[in-house]
Amino acid sequence: MAHHFLSTTFTPDVLRAQEASYGRSQKIPPAPGPDELGAQEEVFIQRRDSFYLASVNSDGWPYLQHRGGPRGFLKVLDPHTLGFADLSGNRQLLTTGNVAANDRVALFLMDYARRERLKLLGHATILPAKEDPALAAELAPDGVPVRLIERLFRVRVTGFDWNCPKYITPRFTAEEVERAAAPLRQRIAELEAALAAKQP
Repeated sequence: MAHHFLSTTFTPDVLRAQEASYGRSQKIPPAPGPDELGAQEEVFIQRRDSFYLASVNSDGWPYLQHRGGPRGFLKVLDPHTLGFADLSGNRQLLTTGNVAANDRVALFLMDYARRERLKLLGHATILPAKEDPALAAELAPDGVPVRLIERLFRVRVTGFDWNCPKYITPRFTAEEVERAAAPLRQRIAELEAALAAKQP
């Protein structure tokens, strides 16, 4: 169970809002330590080709960005640590600057096709790729030369939680659509060939 995630997010303000709306608040079990990523979480994370990353700036404003890459570019380094490579982008460095002031981050991972989502909380550290060549090589996405990596993100996961599938609209990637359509295209080709063979 994601006890640490719930104990972190169910603040007194949240519990009061629950009581005001429903007449009672949810009981949170004690969290002896950070939630540990298991096999189910690791497989889910390794299959993602994108996620959303939230940070908070020094003025208290939240910032949410989309991160994308080859499937598996977000890596599970151990049961408490995630990592990914930061490549050259628009050079705004909003998340990098935010983490320098406040290392707390939230990650939101979606599998729209299967209507699954995983939320994670953690503390992020960012370092130049040249400071840890071994980690840079480990976090390099498939097909991306290490020389193109500018920074390395490590997230020490403190908690995670799975959401129910309700209200998740199924969406499919081009790869998933192509995979589903391939047998249909093959069958159409077979039928067309059979029809052509019957033509006088």
